Amino acid sequence: MKLLDPFRHLPRETRDTLFLLAVVAWVILPQVAHLPVWASVLAAAVLVWRGWLALQGRPLPGRWWLVALLLVTLAATWATHRTLLGRDAGVTLVVMLLTLKTMELRARRDALVIFFLGFFAMLTNFFYSQSLPVAAAMLVALLGLLTALVNAHRPVGQPSLRESAGVALRMALAGAPVMIALFVFFPRFAPLWGIPSDALTGRSGLSSSMQVGNVAELALDEGIAMRIKFDGAPPPQRELYFRGPVLTRFDGRNWTSRGGGDGFDAAVAPGPADLQVSGEPIRYEVTLEPSNRPWLLTLDVAGTPPQLPPNRHARMTADMQWLAYRPITDLLRYRAESHPQFRYGLTGWDKRPRRDFSPDLQLPPGFNPRTLALAEELRQSTGGDPDALVRAALERLRTGGYTYTLEPGVVGQHTADEFWFDTKAGFCEHISSAFVVLLRAAGVPARIVTGFQGGEVNPVDRYWTVRNADAHAWTEVWFADRGWVRIDPTGSVMPGRIGQYQRLRAPDGVVAGAIGTLSPTLLAQLRAGWEAVNNHWNQWVLNYTQSRQFDLLKSLGFESPSWQDLARIIAGLLAAAALGGFAWARWERSQHDPWLRLLARARRRLGEAGIDTPPQAPPRALVQPVAQSTLPPELRQQLTDWLLALERLRYAPATAGSASLATLQREFQRMAWPRQR
Repeated sequence: MKLLDPFRHLPRETRDTLFLLAVVAWVILPQVAHLPVWASVLAAAVLVWRGWLALQGRPLPGRWWLVALLLVTLAATWATHRTLLGRDAGVTLVVMLLTLKTMELRARRDALVIFFLGFFAMLTNFFYSQSLPVAAAMLVALLGLLTALVNAHRPVGQPSLRESAGVALRMALAGAPVMIALFVFFPRFAPLWGIPSDALTGRSGLSSSMQVGNVAELALDEGIAMRIKFDGAPPPQRELYFRGPVLTRFDGRNWTSRGGGDGFDAAVAPGPADLQVSGEPIRYEVTLEPSNRPWLLTLDVAGTPPQLPPNRHARMTADMQWLAYRPITDLLRYRAESHPQFRYGLTGWDKRPRRDFSPDLQLPPGFNPRTLALAEELRQSTGGDPDALVRAALERLRTGGYTYTLEPGVVGQHTADEFWFDTKAGFCEHISSAFVVLLRAAGVPARIVTGFQGGEVNPVDRYWTVRNADAHAWTEVWFADRGWVRIDPTGSVMPGRIGQYQRLRAPDGVVAGAIGTLSPTLLAQLRAGWEAVNNHWNQWVLNYTQSRQFDLLKSLGFESPSWQDLARIIAGLLAAAALGGFAWARWERSQHDPWLRLLARARRRLGEAGIDTPPQAPPRALVQPVAQSTLPPELRQQLTDWLLALERLRYAPATAGSASLATLQREFQRMAWPRQR
């Protein structure tokens, strides 16, 4: 508390200015990651300059200084964004105008402009992220702005910031029911304009191409890719393969999808016409994190389209991958149904036996000569039987001294040769790439499938969490009697990677290591708790869609919910809020300043004790009637000290030990008044 003493002793204007500057800094702090560097530096410099002027009691700069800074801001914004319109340029200008306006903080009118600019700047934070931490930070900013606004409307005396914050908190709590009602019942329209969310800055760990070595870069990324909620018992962890892009083309170093693009052109043809599924389906709900990609990850394989929100549709590629028609730039929840037993790839699009496997046998000339020789050797020893070739390759991986590592060394031109004969070490994409090259060289159609494998269940909310670290690459091999069959060669090198959740992880940092030393399970429990809270935020706030809104109306008794029902509910709520506001206004008209209410209460109590109290008399004028009264001497002294303290609170500058209004209220309640006869 001693650290706050210098702040309490400041003149009110200086104190209020510094508090408002701190609130403004808090509002724009989350924007630093999105603002140009010059904007962040200039905003910080202006706020520090304004704070220094307030502390030193110096005059504010002249108008020409502000005009010059404004012109510099406009020119720099144009140079950075090549426009003064749009999201990024607009946010930059709003932040800079907010900070520059603090240099004109001379009267309440200027403060009001800052307040409203601050409220708008606070909302712009949600243009970039709607995460729970950002929402919590903006809630603090809202309370700070409301506190400053309340304080500006209390011009007399030196009211404490704590009292103003209490009023602001009560205002926020009073408005919370209306805010919640509007959130729940206001029609969920599509955005009026496209606002990319945190999705654009995140990554899912997948790409429509794979360079040997790049999946390993994601193995240490603990970011969440998606969450899964199974309707019943989940399948074994070793069966959790979530299908992503299928990579067919190979140039010696890079694998790309059939379409060669970012996924939108991955399939010009519809999904396989010969897909056959069997067994009991697995039903589940996916909450997919934004990726700026069109891929809809499903448990291998989903024969029916995922159930997307309204106005969104899915299509299947020729490689059994589901795609949305536009990139996923926001948190997306959908339901899917998959079958663990399936078969496809035996016929072509015309339902005739498939003959053209050239894309799945293609190898670039001049690469991996030793692997080609090994393939020929295996082909001759097995008689070219695909089953025997696959078994021989997997046996070589199991017994040939191969290791699973994130650091296989620098990859050269002949990636498969280096894996099979030199390093004998690699991550899943090294193993899968070398495996497919070997099979293709032996005449067996094969390709790489990327996606996620495994996951872990959160013990708090029972959702399965799939992380970027679970990004995986496996293979599909074509057999004449079974079609495409999943083969995961990584399991032959490291069986624990498949199904036992043995991942290669980075060493813990200093803080995580210290927590782990104190309690080996504490860090995991803390992370599980936080992720469960964040998941509830995603499910009930960010993913509160039109369908969920209509489901809520059904639970309230509406048989066929519509926009008209929502409009009627909103109208009723607004009418109820208006009546409540009217009743509050009628009551508030009879109320006054809290200080005046306490003084009026004291006058009434003194009048009941037989002491004459003129209605306009200040506290000091009541001291003499109290001293001349017949009240007990101890009570007279208490009242005298209390009245003088009440007057000092209103008119004297705050000092160390000054009583607050709440303290004076409690002291007045504790006074021992004589019983009235």
